Amino acid sequence: MRNRLRLRLQQVFILEAALVGLFFISATRYLIGMVYSRAGGASIVLSLDPASIPAGIPGVVDAATVTNEIMFLVYMLALPLLALVLGRTRWLTIVAATLIAAGRALMIADTEISPLIAAGMVFGGGLVYMAMVVRFRAQSLPYLFILGIGADQVFRAVGNTLDPSWSPDYFNIQLALSVALILVVIITTIGQGRQQKTEQSEVLPNYGLMPIWGGIGLGGLLFLELALLALPNTIAGRANYDYTTLAPFVTLATLLPLIPWVRQQASSFVGLFDQNARGWLWMLLLALMIVFGTRFQGIIAGVALVLAQFSASLLWWWLIRPRGEKERQFTGLWLVAAVLVFAVLTLADNFTYDYGYVQNMPPDLAFLNPYVPPFLRAFRGFGLGVLLLSVFLAALPMVQTRRRIPWKSGSRWQSFFGLVIAAGVSVGVAAAVRPPIIQGVRDSEQTPLDTIRVGTYNIHAGFNEFFYFDLNNIARTIEQSGASVVLIQQAEIGRLTSYGVDEVLWLARRLGMGARFFPTTEGLQGLAVLSRVEIVNDEGVLLTSNGSQTGLQRIQIRPDEGVITLYNTRLEYLLEATEDRSVAEQQQDQQLQLNEIFGLLNSRFANDKLGRLLVGGTFNNIPDSPIGDQMRNAGFIDPFAGTGLPSELSATLWRTGYPKVQFDYLWLWQRSLVPIGANTVNTNASDHRMAVIEVFIKGAQ
Repeated sequence: MRNRLRLRLQQVFILEAALVGLFFISATRYLIGMVYSRAGGASIVLSLDPASIPAGIPGVVDAATVTNEIMFLVYMLALPLLALVLGRTRWLTIVAATLIAAGRALMIADTEISPLIAAGMVFGGGLVYMAMVVRFRAQSLPYLFILGIGADQVFRAVGNTLDPSWSPDYFNIQLALSVALILVVIITTIGQGRQQKTEQSEVLPNYGLMPIWGGIGLGGLLFLELALLALPNTIAGRANYDYTTLAPFVTLATLLPLIPWVRQQASSFVGLFDQNARGWLWMLLLALMIVFGTRFQGIIAGVALVLAQFSASLLWWWLIRPRGEKERQFTGLWLVAAVLVFAVLTLADNFTYDYGYVQNMPPDLAFLNPYVPPFLRAFRGFGLGVLLLSVFLAALPMVQTRRRIPWKSGSRWQSFFGLVIAAGVSVGVAAAVRPPIIQGVRDSEQTPLDTIRVGTYNIHAGFNEFFYFDLNNIARTIEQSGASVVLIQQAEIGRLTSYGVDEVLWLARRLGMGARFFPTTEGLQGLAVLSRVEIVNDEGVLLTSNGSQTGLQRIQIRPDEGVITLYNTRLEYLLEATEDRSVAEQQQDQQLQLNEIFGLLNSRFANDKLGRLLVGGTFNNIPDSPIGDQMRNAGFIDPFAGTGLPSELSATLWRTGYPKVQFDYLWLWQRSLVPIGANTVNTNASDHRMAVIEVFIKGAQ
């Protein structure tokens, strides 16, 4: 009877862990993006006269509101300290689960409660829940993270990398799951209390604690998973390989450690090595796979990162250890340490992308200018370094644990059913990520293609001027334009602050277009092209960049028997003048990048000028600048020039409180394409307007 009760409880524990893990992982991803979004929006509002801000623009929020939200989040992050005082009370688990369930429902409910506060409730409640799980049923903790990450991968596969459970349409399902979680936790808490009464010893084998190394390891491992290994699209971006091929294998690698036989084989492997060396060996292997996967490209790099995910997924068992009868419990404190480690790594990762936008401190903090801005700018190219630091921290618990190997084996039927479930989920992911069949538009005798619409759109990583994230609005803007080909700038395909979404893939599938992406920063940020016309060739090259890294993407499309060659770029972004760099010096950087583009056109891509050619993107300067003069002198024409459009209708950079100017262009090689129309799409989905031209192509050579 005792064994039956224990077995049934273990099965319910797994269900409970899966629900908590899913809510926690999903809310954590959402929380990172929301903090970035709300802080960015508040900083923009602070710099403007409130009277100048148009009504109804999403994302407008005052600094006091964001400050209160951040303070609430800090309180939530400190919640696991309650476990130091109330940890002996099992009912605290129910309180934590209720906080998780309520917060996850409120994230998408139509209420006055900020989604950031709701996500903070899930995060804080999740930390308290972990503290209680470690104390009373420690072996459930790895299941929480692995099943949570696996379920998150399934949701993102269904949503084309954007979690559909963040949509208000999901509210009824989420409400049912939240209620189910509370009921399951009540059942397990009561059942475990009864189980303890049947045990003769006060210390059960499943009672555990998290040492300080476990807390540090948790922070490093959680960052490593969320920033890279748990997202198939991020792995695909880093390895420059196909997302649909990698996605099911990433899910399989995530779930395989749940199978007892797999853990037994891993235990046999590390048992071959000296107890003082096996942790360092595992750390070295994981680090080498990440270096190989991020520094090389193709299928081999993808396989290396999938293996890295399998290795990282096995580390969840090393964060905890059994607790002695008289041993004191500080798990709550070390969970706070885990959050601090995770926050520092996340902040460092952010500046590996945003280093180019770092400006000097305000006047009252000017004494920090010789130290802070240069330090933050030094994160350029340090993305791999941040990942390797997280590997070191994640593997520390294994390094520090010498006398035991926590990978326990199980029965054959557990391994069999575990394998069936892991394989079945992976097959389901493979079906969900399968790309739609897109038939490229092409000229034929039945449907002659005389003209084509081409657009350029700086999507600002999916955020509007006030950092409100809305890819649906971006997609609607492209639909409204009627463009068959769109050059995209500032696209991201899996960065933490853009919610881990592959924006290019999502937009392509939402719009039924083909897509090509060229990475410029850390494999996840760069340039892209969406096209309904067949794409026959694509490549790219980085340009010399003293600020944020940029490049030149080359695409060839085939609307008829010939091809049109498109160049997509984004020149240096001009910041306010500082003691280190004036605006004139930054414009010289733009000039250098444009000279490199012309050098490529005249040498590597010399034949393109003999055919149909377009150079477009964000040039970050006005039409009568030296940049514009150089383009015109080289034989390119701006279809917006001489159209008679009011300046506001040709302007593409729309920012509140600043003049509206044209920063985005579609330059046509004057001997190849004939412009017959030009306009911009008036939406506020980004801080740039989409520029669209229509060109005559029939009979061009």
